[in-house]
Amino acid sequence: MLSELLAILAPIVISVSAGFIWGKTGSDFPADFISRIVMNIGTPCLIISVMAKVDVQPSVMGQVALATAIIMSAMGLFGWALLRWMKLEISTYLPPLIFPNNGNMGLPLCLFAYGQTGLALALGSFMVMMVATFTVGLLLVSTSEGGIVKRVASIAKQPVIYAMAIAVLLLITDTELPRWISNTLDLLGGIAIPLMTIALGVSLATLRIHFWKRSLLFSLSRVGGGLLFGFIVCEFMGLTGTPRNVVLLQSAMPVAVFNYLLALRYNQKPEEVAAMVLVSTVIAFIGLPFLLLVIL
Repeated sequence: MLSELLAILAPIVISVSAGFIWGKTGSDFPADFISRIVMNIGTPCLIISVMAKVDVQPSVMGQVALATAIIMSAMGLFGWALLRWMKLEISTYLPPLIFPNNGNMGLPLCLFAYGQTGLALALGSFMVMMVATFTVGLLLVSTSEGGIVKRVASIAKQPVIYAMAIAVLLLITDTELPRWISNTLDLLGGIAIPLMTIALGVSLATLRIHFWKRSLLFSLSRVGGGLLFGFIVCEFMGLTGTPRNVVLLQSAMPVAVFNYLLALRYNQKPEEVAAMVLVSTVIAFIGLPFLLLVIL
């Protein structure tokens, strides 16, 4: 069992650590460029490449996506009630509670734990999170900028949306791509996960912790609350096997780094959000071996 855990966690820990060390050395890291490459080229190609090859029923993919949406909605209601009770700003603290890091951490974790099938299901969960981030997330943090049309337009500009539509079509029709297209997608999609994990490490190296107690509370709420709702939703929906385990892993992910970028862009106390990203990531890394022991 120890060797199995190492096989799953070691690649993630090592690649994140490589990024962390890079960030601490002060070497140049074009984060904006890397982010654009990952989101506009790597991830869309990865989505189509994986979905075109994996043997997953569309109904199972739909169940994972629906479970993710329900869990995020439950976290939203829980977070809203908690913040109202604590008399804290919804626009600042609610997005980190809702949106987990099921891209940078969740995708490689599900890949190493459950292979291409796990990665495909994790991509379904990731897409739900991305759509919610560019709709609900922007509505929460950008309360004074633009209207609903502008926010919808921002979604339409995301290549991952079109990649997912193509991938679902390929999955439903069981279409096999020409070999030259498949090889090209494999090559370009292969950059996504390594760059995600290294970028996560670099981001963690540059973040600072403020307000320890509040950061710890919200970090535990994000990871523990997400996992609790994940168990409840999986039981309610009757999910078993790999789909259930992927949902649980994705629901237990820490605060997404993208929450910090949104807070920075819209001046929503980015220093506090950065602390939540850092503390929740540490908590997730500590808790993941125990979660994997339970579900493997």
